[in-house]
Amino acid sequence: MNYLEMKDITKNFGAINALQGVDFNIKAGEAVGLMGDNGAGKSTLMKIIAGNLRPSSGEISVQGKEAVFSNPLDARRLGIEIVYQDLALCDNLTAAANVFLGRELRSGFGIIHRLKHAAMNERSAELFKELKSETRPKDLVERMSGGQRQAVALARTRLSDPKLVLLDEPTAAISVRQVAEVLARIAQLRDTGHAVILVSHRMGDVFEVCDRVAVLRRGRKIADKPIRKSSPEEVTGLITGALEAA
Repeated sequence: MNYLEMKDITKNFGAINALQGVDFNIKAGEAVGLMGDNGAGKSTLMKIIAGNLRPSSGEISVQGKEAVFSNPLDARRLGIEIVYQDLALCDNLTAAANVFLGRELRSGFGIIHRLKHAAMNERSAELFKELKSETRPKDLVERMSGGQRQAVALARTRLSDPKLVLLDEPTAAISVRQVAEVLARIAQLRDTGHAVILVSHRMGDVFEVCDRVAVLRRGRKIADKPIRKSSPEEVTGLITGALEAA
């Protein structure tokens, strides 16, 4: 059974048709690369899955049950987490504080309470170890490399034990060595049973860690096929319009 299934999704912004009849699905333990040129509809589709936008029409189901996302909390309750390209981290806070931001562990009653820093540091360390990252809970984010920042963002998504993780350009603007680290963490998510949607302009990343590639052009899905049955040349042709369909 597909973890997430979307049928005939449309999204209109006034006279602009951002998505036109898009079907999309993903299973647990599967990584799908979502590709397309700027304005193809990738971000709109991701925001709908994450609960930031509601589709103009179409159906969404999660684990076989109809789902309606009115806000990101609705998506999170169904096991969907997203990591945006800017990561949304607070540079002046520690790694652990960022992991638990908005979900801090507290003790006490009523208005009198204190943060459980030791417990948050311990759990963050466990998450970083699972991700095979050398990031330390007490490290300040402002002093971290791009790869370490990605580890913090991924650890934050792991905190709620999500079933589906959406990644928006996770390897943009980081070094070659850090790219390898991030791709290894994406593969680990997939191999531990998570469904992963990777939005990327980097062809090599998609072909390295994804099982399928879906291509959007001008709001329509024009291809959706296993990586082993496609090629970077074919996908480039689909994105640019040199090929009409796969």
